[in-house]
Amino acid sequence: MAEAPSFELITTQPALAELLARAEGCERYGLDTEFHRERTYFPQLALIQLRVNGVNYLIDPLAVDPSPLSALFESPSVAILHASRQDLEVLEHSIGSAPAHVFDTQIAAGLLGFPSASLASLLDREVGVQAAKGDRLTDWLRRPLTDRQLAYAAADVAWLDEMADSLSAQLDELGRLDWLREATEELHMEPRGPRAPEDAWRKIKEARHLKGRDLATAQAIAEWREKRAQALDLTPRYVLADLAVVGLAVAKPTVPAEFAGIRGIDARSLKPVSEELIAVIANAAATPRRDAPNPAGELPASMRPALSLITAWVAQLARQAKIDPALLANRSDLEDFLRGAPTARLGSGWRSELVGNDLKQLVGGSAVLAFDRGAGLVLEPRAIAD
Repeated sequence: MAEAPSFELITTQPALAELLARAEGCERYGLDTEFHRERTYFPQLALIQLRVNGVNYLIDPLAVDPSPLSALFESPSVAILHASRQDLEVLEHSIGSAPAHVFDTQIAAGLLGFPSASLASLLDREVGVQAAKGDRLTDWLRRPLTDRQLAYAAADVAWLDEMADSLSAQLDELGRLDWLREATEELHMEPRGPRAPEDAWRKIKEARHLKGRDLATAQAIAEWREKRAQALDLTPRYVLADLAVVGLAVAKPTVPAEFAGIRGIDARSLKPVSEELIAVIANAAATPRRDAPNPAGELPASMRPALSLITAWVAQLARQAKIDPALLANRSDLEDFLRGAPTARLGSGWRSELVGNDLKQLVGGSAVLAFDRGAGLVLEPRAIAD
């Protein structure tokens, strides 16, 4: 077990200003956050961990205004994070900015064949450090935090620079540093922040099976729920359960009394907005429905048989190349490619070099997949009869 790392706790604005002065011009820094969002729509930032020039800092955003960190985030310095997607979202919401330059150790590990690697497993493998087990139920918003909690938080950044060095060396040896840069740029391009209310229905599993007017009504109710959740800063299910969205869409009540008996409905909690919700349901009848299950359109029927085949082949290639299959291509990537979408990730960059060009031959009919008992699926030139 690694010795608990030392740290400096930042609880005043002058202390934060001094930290940023020390960080000015640094080549890189370790970064992590602790936050909660169990009942809120937006994440609640509870702690920021920084490692700068070999020193671990814990910034208490409940005691100081963390917005001056924007200067560090917007500088040429590289932020080293593990599984950074949520951290970037939290920082953008809470501070208004996130690091412009990122080295994500989980993505780097994925390009070396370690899928969805945890921080603890990477610390053990790359640095030889066994991280202390923390309490996953820790309330990071509670004050004061104990020394044990603070030390556990500091450990999340204490060895990030060493881990980044190890992963970078391995990627460089394999010629995959450019792959990491591409994957990181994709991460930056991902939309973050509140979900578009008009697309909220797509997250409701039961709604995808509705059709016609029932679907149009579910779409309208889900959009209303999303907007209300954002306005109240509540998780959407605390505004209205998924089951209730579907139940209302099918039942289409016209008066509040008809809410009774619909599964998932708490008539008392909906009483203040019952008339508003009934109006939403009524207006849905005059609203064109958005019944395409995929925003980019359905995969053509002629291409559906190919999807299962290339999914198996791409997964095999990922294993052989020692790459996290999810990084190489997910189902949406494969569907985009088969549809010929101009933005398909398999159509350019390192993915195209590794698998996209071969897929073009396969889909174009100039190559076929054969099964070899020893090698599995093998791409071969197609023999065309005279």
